[in-house]
Amino acid sequence: MARKKKQLPLLENILITDVAAEGKAIAKVDGMAVFVPFAVPGDVVDIQLTRKKNSFAEGRVVRIEKYAENRTVPFCSHFGVCGGCKWQMLPYNEQLKQKHRQVTDNLERIGKIDLPDFNPILGASHATFYRNKLEFTFSNKKWLTEAQIASNETFDNMNALGFHIPGMFDKVLDIDKCWLQDDLSNQIRNAVREFCLENGYTFFDLRNQVGLMRTLIIRNSSIGEWMVIVVFYEDDPEKREKLMNFITEEFPQITSLLYVVNQKANDTITDQEVIVWRGRDHIYEEMEGLKFKIGPKSFFQTNSEQAYNLYKVARDFAQLSGKETVYDLYTGTGSIANFVARNAKKVVGIEYVPEAIHDAHENSRLNGIDNTLFYAGDMKDVLTADFISEHGRPDVIITDPPRAGMHNDVIDAILLAEPERIVYVSCNPATQARDLSLLDGKYRVTRVQPVDMFPHTHHVENVVLLEKR
Repeated sequence: MARKKKQLPLLENILITDVAAEGKAIAKVDGMAVFVPFAVPGDVVDIQLTRKKNSFAEGRVVRIEKYAENRTVPFCSHFGVCGGCKWQMLPYNEQLKQKHRQVTDNLERIGKIDLPDFNPILGASHATFYRNKLEFTFSNKKWLTEAQIASNETFDNMNALGFHIPGMFDKVLDIDKCWLQDDLSNQIRNAVREFCLENGYTFFDLRNQVGLMRTLIIRNSSIGEWMVIVVFYEDDPEKREKLMNFITEEFPQITSLLYVVNQKANDTITDQEVIVWRGRDHIYEEMEGLKFKIGPKSFFQTNSEQAYNLYKVARDFAQLSGKETVYDLYTGTGSIANFVARNAKKVVGIEYVPEAIHDAHENSRLNGIDNTLFYAGDMKDVLTADFISEHGRPDVIITDPPRAGMHNDVIDAILLAEPERIVYVSCNPATQARDLSLLDGKYRVTRVQPVDMFPHTHHVENVVLLEKR
């Protein structure tokens, strides 16, 4: 007979005192840290514990007894359910303070190295409608909110087009209005959903792998170009043609209308054929007169405006005079490499994904840049003593690794290369701090600039300049 799960206690009138690194709020109860989402320092709340260990517990707020003075009203009707934008109840200037502190805490506590005064965090001028890419999922298993369940309403139609509920792989929240991307994105998504519902198109059943409509990807750029990718599961030419013609007629603003038939078990389209229905197979982004070609599989920073500010910080920290050889590690589609190329003698970019390197070459060609070289391969295998000997010792290394930070072999190769300066761009200050401590014997940190790329979330980017001792 299965043991009955022990009911965890309800904690009443608990003062929220702080914000944790992952965006949750913290309360202290009898010396134990309790982590809860969607609360603000200064709130007094009742917490239902959901998990309890010896040194900490997790829970959810079931009632707010008293609101914090600096709490603000969330503007999104889906707040607290969809799983994104978890800090909407924090005023934006308070979000920036918490992110700045997150960078400071990580670099001091994990890095344990000498640090200069940090530059104030660079906030976004637009805290809504700032993303240039969103992916929506079709599902026949709509997530019902507590309010919908309590209403005793009958739900005959369980089809949804929106975002996956965190922790529920097959449940999707139907999205009415999302504040992350220009409002045309909402109009396109809602029109596509209505068309599919009116015409009896089946929405994807993830568990049983059946259904016509799978995902909808919408990308745009700061110069007003739009890409829409409709991903079908079943291959039904007649229904596909009807929907694609509808989108064409309803939204002439779309410059790149594409589709995919993806019958794999997962949603990724990187290994799928993308077919052009109308327009081009790409859109363009522009920065300082430079054009960046973005295809359906291309990676590009999802906040164009703040990406530009981030690249300017990286270029400023690099202190280029036009005589330097620059290595750009984890170059992606060569955005930073091409952005700094006009200020350098030569830029060598290295990236794991071959398709990204193709885009990097294409972006150099597009802009008439002839002093860049790009190589595909695992960083620790490519960046060797022989590679450095062949391409020349770098004067500056710019590195922008994934969240996991840099492999120890890459750090060893950087130390072997001995550039005068290292510009380290990071989306995870904790792994950045670990790497800085490994570089500390030869390099000292001289400048630190946090940048907010994702308002209303706990995520923060950070740029560090290291100079040879």
